[in-house]
Amino acid sequence: MSHPVDVHVGKKLKEFRLLRGMTQTEVAEGLGISFQQVQKYELGRNRISASKLFEVSRILAIEPGEFFAGFDQITASPLPPVDDESAKIASMVARISDTRVRAQIRSFIDSLSTTDRKAG
Repeated sequence: MSHPVDVHVGKKLKEFRLLRGMTQTEVAEGLGISFQQVQKYELGRNRISASKLFEVSRILAIEPGEFFAGFDQITASPLPPVDDESAKIASMVARISDTRVRAQIRSFIDSLSTTDRKAG
C-alpha cells in the first residue's frame, strides 16, 4: 500500500508536469529513467528518492518543497499530542547522562505501553 505522502507527491508531479506541457517521456529522459517509472511516481506506487525529487524540481523549474504543498498532515500514523506529564517525563529522562540507563528506561516504558495496548 502506498504512503499518503508518496501519493500526494506523485499527484503534484503530474500536476506540475502538465502545467509545463511536458510528457512523461520528456520528464523521464531528463531523469534518465523510463516513462513507466514516471507513471509509477505519479500514481504513488513508487517513492521518489530525495535526489530524484531534487532533479525533477529542476526539470520542472519549481522548488522541491512545492511537491508537499497542500499536504497538511500525515495520516498514516499520527502521533498523540504531548501532555504536561509526558513532557515532564521526557525532560527528566533527557537529563540522565548514562545512555544505558536511558535505554533501559525506554525499554521499560515500551514494554508497559505494549502491555496497555494489548489489554485495551
